[in-house]
Amino acid sequence: MVNYVSILGSTGSIGRQSLDIISRLPQIKVAALTAGASVERMAQQCRQFQPELAVMATEDAANALAREIADLPIRVSWGEAGLIEAAQIPKADCVITAVVGMVGLKPTLAAIRAKKRIGLANKETLVCAGELVMAEAKRYGAEIIPVDSEHSAIFQCLMGCKDKKEIKRLILTCSGGPFFGMTRQQLQQVTKADALKHPNWKMGAKITIDCATLMNKGLEVIEAMRLYQVPLEQVDVVIHRQSIVHSMVEFTDGAVMAQMGTPDMRLPIQLALTYPQRLPCPVERLDLLSCGSLSFAAPDLENFPCLALAYQCAAKGGTACPAMNGANEEAVAMFLADEIGFYDIYRLVSQAVEQVPFIPNPTLEEILEADRLAREAVRKLR
Repeated sequence: MVNYVSILGSTGSIGRQSLDIISRLPQIKVAALTAGASVERMAQQCRQFQPELAVMATEDAANALAREIADLPIRVSWGEAGLIEAAQIPKADCVITAVVGMVGLKPTLAAIRAKKRIGLANKETLVCAGELVMAEAKRYGAEIIPVDSEHSAIFQCLMGCKDKKEIKRLILTCSGGPFFGMTRQQLQQVTKADALKHPNWKMGAKITIDCATLMNKGLEVIEAMRLYQVPLEQVDVVIHRQSIVHSMVEFTDGAVMAQMGTPDMRLPIQLALTYPQRLPCPVERLDLLSCGSLSFAAPDLENFPCLALAYQCAAKGGTACPAMNGANEEAVAMFLADEIGFYDIYRLVSQAVEQVPFIPNPTLEEILEADRLAREAVRKLR
């Protein structure tokens, strides 16, 4: 179990749930909190959890926060430098990376190099720079424990596995999002409000849209192959509408192990903080007698082509993955701003990936440049 935690993205969904768990575990304290522009919520968190450092995205937001908590002995910083400082703060032995997007890459690397435990909720880190991140984790002896429900499920299924050669398949479950079963014609008519109605989970806007397009599952496929260091061919996706089975592992002898539970992110968050211990958690218990039937189906790659695109980029590797991720972030932001339609997300992302020069073994700088070029391409292609 960890003693002090730094939470990157404390005012978002994962960050708030992390603090809810910490509020119930008095043995764990908060060393640093970071947020984007939610000054009022950050001020409330600072008063409750008394971190040593609070970081906002911009200087204006940081100044506003400093005025709000002027009576508290909390240092306030801002920007990328502040985010990296929070990731490396000496007091923290664990960093929960709950920021959304590529902004999480440099702080995660900084935390790894400071030998922190990483509670990884920022999937873009491994999607865009997985080989680099895992190599650095091995080099510095940093522990990476996934917070995403699917990857936490796989982590739990593999707790007793001593040799990854025993793994035949990682099976990621997918709810199918709000548009499961719809035809292409029907999907042409969906709105932002429709896409934000996830059937099972309450999440931030960006990840909810990714769930609607199935891009989120594509990102998780790439994350799984990097995190568990298995070939792409050993990572499968199945639609499981009930979100009770969070993911599964098939072993070489034919045994399939699944992690099940009610859809509540606080369980994987708590495990990342308390591992290898399991403690009582405030999530609703799974009642097998009342949860209903569990169903499984193959994903519809024709009407939800973002998942197929993610598999293609994963197979190609190199800068294809950061280009896809950067393009997707840009396209989703446009969709949320009502500037493009639902299917325009796939169109723009696939076209942008084709336009970004491919580099098979990129450096960190080349990864960041691929991200920039992909975003630029989306803006031009719109």
